Amino acid sequence: MGIPVFILAGLLVHFVFLASIFDIYFSSPLVHGMTPQQTPLPPPAKRLVLFVADGLRADSLFELNSNNTPQAPYLRAILENNGSWGISHTRVPTESRPGHVALIAGFYEDVSAVAKGWKENPVEFDSVFNESKYTWSWGSPDILPMFAKGATGDHVYTFCYTAESEDFGAQDATKLDTWVFDHVKSFFNSSRSNQTLFSALNEEKVVLFLHLLGIDTNGHAHRPYSKEYKENIRKVDEGVKEIVSMLESFYGNDGKTAYILTSDHGMTDWGSHGAGHPSETLTPLIAWGAGVNYPQKVTSQLFEDNFLKGTNFNYVKMRMLLFAQADIAPLMASLIGVPFPLNSVGTLPLEYLNNSNHFKAESMFTNALQVLEQFKVKMSQKKRTTLSFLFTPFKPLSDSEQINFLKKARVYIQQQKYNEAVSLCKTLINLALEGLSYYHTYDRLFLGLSIALSFVGWTTYVILVIIKTHTNLIKATRNNNKESTGPLYGFTFVGMIIAFFLLIQTSPWTYYVYCLLPVPIWYAVVRELRVIQDPAANLWSFPIGQSLGFLLICILGIELLVFSFFYRSTLTVGLLVFAGWPVITQLWIQAKRTTLIWTLLCVLLAVFPLMPVVGREPNIPLVVAAGLTTLLISCFSLASFSRSKNKYQSKEDLKVYFYQMFSIALSTYVVSSTHNSLKNKQGLPVFNQIISWTTLASSSALPLLSPTLLFQRLFSILLSLMATYLLLSTGYEALFPLVLSGLMLVWIQMEQEALQHYGLSLKPKLAVFNFAYATDITQFRQLHLDDIRRSFFFVFFIVTAFFGTGNIASVNSFDPASVYCFLTVFSPFIMGGLLLLKVVIPFLLVSCAFEAVQVTTQLSSKSLFLIVLVISDIMALHFFFLVKDYGSWLDIGTSISHYVLVMSLTIFMMLMNGLAQLLTTKRLELSRRTKHHST
Repeated sequence: MGIPVFILAGLLVHFVFLASIFDIYFSSPLVHGMTPQQTPLPPPAKRLVLFVADGLRADSLFELNSNNTPQAPYLRAILENNGSWGISHTRVPTESRPGHVALIAGFYEDVSAVAKGWKENPVEFDSVFNESKYTWSWGSPDILPMFAKGATGDHVYTFCYTAESEDFGAQDATKLDTWVFDHVKSFFNSSRSNQTLFSALNEEKVVLFLHLLGIDTNGHAHRPYSKEYKENIRKVDEGVKEIVSMLESFYGNDGKTAYILTSDHGMTDWGSHGAGHPSETLTPLIAWGAGVNYPQKVTSQLFEDNFLKGTNFNYVKMRMLLFAQADIAPLMASLIGVPFPLNSVGTLPLEYLNNSNHFKAESMFTNALQVLEQFKVKMSQKKRTTLSFLFTPFKPLSDSEQINFLKKARVYIQQQKYNEAVSLCKTLINLALEGLSYYHTYDRLFLGLSIALSFVGWTTYVILVIIKTHTNLIKATRNNNKESTGPLYGFTFVGMIIAFFLLIQTSPWTYYVYCLLPVPIWYAVVRELRVIQDPAANLWSFPIGQSLGFLLICILGIELLVFSFFYRSTLTVGLLVFAGWPVITQLWIQAKRTTLIWTLLCVLLAVFPLMPVVGREPNIPLVVAAGLTTLLISCFSLASFSRSKNKYQSKEDLKVYFYQMFSIALSTYVVSSTHNSLKNKQGLPVFNQIISWTTLASSSALPLLSPTLLFQRLFSILLSLMATYLLLSTGYEALFPLVLSGLMLVWIQMEQEALQHYGLSLKPKLAVFNFAYATDITQFRQLHLDDIRRSFFFVFFIVTAFFGTGNIASVNSFDPASVYCFLTVFSPFIMGGLLLLKVVIPFLLVSCAFEAVQVTTQLSSKSLFLIVLVISDIMALHFFFLVKDYGSWLDIGTSISHYVLVMSLTIFMMLMNGLAQLLTTKRLELSRRTKHHST
């Protein structure tokens, strides 16, 4: 297999591996074709008003201030005198879109929504808004349109402010909520002179939705304990009071309006959300008005969640209710008498209802029918696509059991045994949800085994390719002319059997990919099995203890990398072991000075994984210090280049270095100036924004203008990337690329010492090594056992580059303040792109250093990269089996992010290897240098 074909095949195989978990673990659970279910009794309310205070934490709303006064006096009075209150548990990811989908549609959005963006509907779903007669909504353009787009007909109306209004650097983010309140008042005032609108507003089954984004925006910009965040809560409290008063007056105090105030997600102390910390997953709910229970006094609260213990919630002497966020959708549907959303998995919280026991029992029966409908559709779909003799039904809820449940519940209601009916319906709902999960994961084992088989086959094949083409373990080339065609016919037959089996079951096309992939992979392995005949024969000549020790070290090294994804401190342990590597291998004897610097930098880098990932305040002086340190190092480096024997007389080269140093100085100023401006609530200066984007645009091109000598080119790459990294930094992480780059430069020198130590090559002069002339294939040597260690070092440094300053698997590691030099207006894709760039920069520094190691140790990039591929694929197989879709939502999010990260890392390294070659070997000539012809 040629190199281009091998790379293409590797990319395709790894893309399949990456995509497979979304089919196996995280495919969409939604089904369609259900019949709407509606409670037959008249509802208590004609209309519902839903307030969603985006980013509002439960404790921020309910806890008392230091002087024992409520944060929101009006809402406090409501929960003490007029309504019910509670805490809803949200699910990861705690972001605005999935939170609103859970609230309004009653189901937890699947991972496919992430891949297709928050602004579009990745799947068709039903919602309370869709089932209403009319819905009017006001608020963010990121949230409202998706519910209007998913609605059938033209009865969901949206009124949004511009996307540019969502500015983290704005002087006063409460204006977003003021805009909503003002437009609602204006809307109702205008309806008095518009008979059509007035009539529509007085219909039944009407929903008014007020999306309030100010609290979330202030939380990101100033943190939840800031005066701005608390003042915004007070403003929302006042606005809700005014809206309620206005609506009661408009409808003549008819007592037919139900009110709900809640939040889509909370927020951490450091102003982020997206993960599973209780401060993000616990959100408030206050309900009052038509059909809602009155407060019930209690002597003490029982808190199931440890996060709630010790809070000032104990001062609220009214019963607090705990429930899931998806339960709010059936509650809203029940209050205004619309069908339960077809895709809802919520259970109606009866404790909130102030109605007859008959109404509660009928509502719960309707809820059970609605969930059971989903189960029946899911079961019929799976039964239709599975051979009858292979189909295993969900036994606890067979057809007869379903009929028995429904008949028994209906009899209980007729006999007025309402409590028994409610209990039976809850049991039915739980069984139906279990059944939905059962059929949703029906093919998981079968697909998982196929992917695992492909993983093992691919890794085996790569190892065989390494042995065949990059080692001296094979004594002689064997004759391939008489190769048996038996394996080809055998694997072809197996493939046809698998394809036929999938065809008669009308399986999705992706199943063909996953199940047929092992066939060509293992065929390639069988064809290369002859390669290991000679190595296997020679294996017995090695001492058993030495072989086992080497194998044990390899296993421990890979396990260390796997553990580092869960415990960042593992990287510290690894770096401290690296610090002692020259002593263990006796390298320090021939390179004492280099060894001392290596040890010092390993210890310095080992500090970073111990630093806090989240919850830290911006420390701009540290960023400024990093910029000044970079300038100081630049001065010493230029002086060193000038004293060397190959000093550069070219003014163009000096201009590039000086411009890069100027960019560093400018970036340092922009960071300090921007954060001071935002602190003073003066917004992002336009000049700073222009400089930031200009620096970002020029950072990739400037290194190509510098000399291609090893240290000069790597130094130029560091300066360009560091200028951008400073703009994306808010604290100690600004120092990370400096220490990492220093260690990478010393690593290149240490590898030269190791090469000489093992007698593989004479020690080349790195100072005169030129990337542009380092591609002579005749210089390449075969692999040595020490090259496995080099590849392991590279993978370890790559993982350190990813996790050294944060766990990017957690959204909490991303501080919005990181992108404030570029923009402050909310834009998830641009902000996400800048976050990715911040992660890529250290990764690119390591890749360039590895490129230097490959060419200076006279190894082809393919040979070392194949070892890296084996290491990363073994890690990926670990994480494939560790993926979870159960347990805590933090565990689920962590498991999927780890697998995606390792698979992306493998694919990314294939692509980044080419970028590193481009950055190190290519040079742009902007002038012809005609000055040499002058006299």
